[in-house]
Amino acid sequence: MAIEPRAGILDIQPYKPGAADAPGVANPAKLSSNENALGCSLKAVAAFEQTGARLHRYPDGGASLLREAIAREEGLDADNIVCGTGSDEILQLLGRAYLDAGDKVVQSQYGFLVYRLVAMQCGARLVSAPERGYTTDVDAVIAAAGEDTKIVFIANPNNPTGTYISDAEVRRLRDALPPTTLLVLDAAYAEFVDAGDYDPGMALARERDDVFVTRTFSKIHGLAGLRLGWGYGSQTIVDVLNRVRGPFNVNLPAIEAGAAAIADREFMQRSAQHNATWVDFLRQQLGGLGLEVTPSVCNFVLVHFPQTAGKTAADADAYLTQRGLIVRGVAPYGLKDALRITVGKEAENRRVVEALSEFMGR
Repeated sequence: MAIEPRAGILDIQPYKPGAADAPGVANPAKLSSNENALGCSLKAVAAFEQTGARLHRYPDGGASLLREAIAREEGLDADNIVCGTGSDEILQLLGRAYLDAGDKVVQSQYGFLVYRLVAMQCGARLVSAPERGYTTDVDAVIAAAGEDTKIVFIANPNNPTGTYISDAEVRRLRDALPPTTLLVLDAAYAEFVDAGDYDPGMALARERDDVFVTRTFSKIHGLAGLRLGWGYGSQTIVDVLNRVRGPFNVNLPAIEAGAAAIADREFMQRSAQHNATWVDFLRQQLGGLGLEVTPSVCNFVLVHFPQTAGKTAADADAYLTQRGLIVRGVAPYGLKDALRITVGKEAENRRVVEALSEFMGR
């Protein structure tokens, strides 16, 4: 008799990463995974390379060097930080620690797919609150949550839409939720946001013990290949997560490269400036082709295509792939008429515009 997994596990559709290959095209432009167009900090590379002679040693189980570097640069208390293999692991640890079978989890309509995976892994029920203009609708989330929700996941800014809600709206949401509901703010793209009314949630998490914020080194820091993330919240939550995480969940090269990366503010600033220039370029140029582009504060744009035969998102995706431009279809999010396009290098961004101009003009 075959050994059966827990009920619901086989209903999970594994997360599908952005494609990296274009058949028949050498060295395609990968614009499907929201990676940093400038690579990563050279200081992080040097720190990574210097760990080579110590790879036979276990890493510090508490990632102290990294937590202290984060605390120093972000103005936080290192005891309120937990690190993991990408913010994805932090999200999964939260599910493992706080969700029982049958618990309710709420997200916004186009929330990051990992929230669904976290809920299903724990046997929890996921409820999606309708968005307004591809943006989290706080009133809809409050209504969906009611009094019996265990966790509310809000990506702010959101992937794949690129939109955000203000600090005031986040606080209004937290105030409306019962104290038995944990509000998790996923701020993976926070460093790209240049808006006076935005806050990643660190201040709110410092004030309250029912808010937790996740961050990542995969985006502006360009360390996606190392799988490195962190979370910030009350010592009560951090203590719980430290009880369920693996004893050496962050490897030695990631710890030291991450500590160097977060201290390289010049690289971060240069990355943010590059992104601001080219996300605006893509929005204006693609909008000029008659395509709807959702305003984005992230390092990507969400582009909507008509349902006309030959002009659909699937048609555009195939057209771009043939020309060595790999973007991301977002049908799994319920956005079958859209493509998510990462900001790349200058030449790559211009190639995308030229290719889609040809596509729309055919």
